[in-house]
Amino acid sequence: MLKDFKPILGILLRFIIIYLVLLFGYQFYLNSFKAQGLDPFSRVIADHVMFIQNKLGYPTLLYDDIPNEQVYFYVKKEYVTRMVEGCNAVSVIILFVSFIFAFYKGAKTFVFVAVSLLALYVMNVFRIVGLNIVTRDYQEYNKMAHDYLFPAIIYGSVIILWLVWIKFFALKNENS
Repeated sequence: MLKDFKPILGILLRFIIIYLVLLFGYQFYLNSFKAQGLDPFSRVIADHVMFIQNKLGYPTLLYDDIPNEQVYFYVKKEYVTRMVEGCNAVSVIILFVSFIFAFYKGAKTFVFVAVSLLALYVMNVFRIVGLNIVTRDYQEYNKMAHDYLFPAIIYGSVIILWLVWIKFFALKNENS
């Protein structure tokens, strides 16, 4: 009977192991930058958000709050939002990568993950840009945008990429 569940258990075990390794690795990364404020990856995202907002006509400056490990976005002469580590979408990316590698299919797995990570990075940067613009110019929609709309965008992107992986790569040979 256990023989029937072996493929499923293998996928589940791969997922759990990859997830835990990535999660602990990320926590180690965060701990190594604790005294320096916001971690470097989150800071790069904040810099890209600032760049795009400046290009879109939303003059933006960043202010570091090192003790609280955050960066404030100062948009059009007003503090609108703050970026903390959770805004970088790494926890979502760890979940995404773990799922994809649980259904490992050789070299195409690495290519798909690389392209997907780039897409998720761009999506996340534009998500933060959108949130800053909504917060700056449409304050009445801030809570809905922050709590529902923009999380749906990043999680929806992950789900779509998972579905693409399963439909066109992971199960492609099995459906033939």
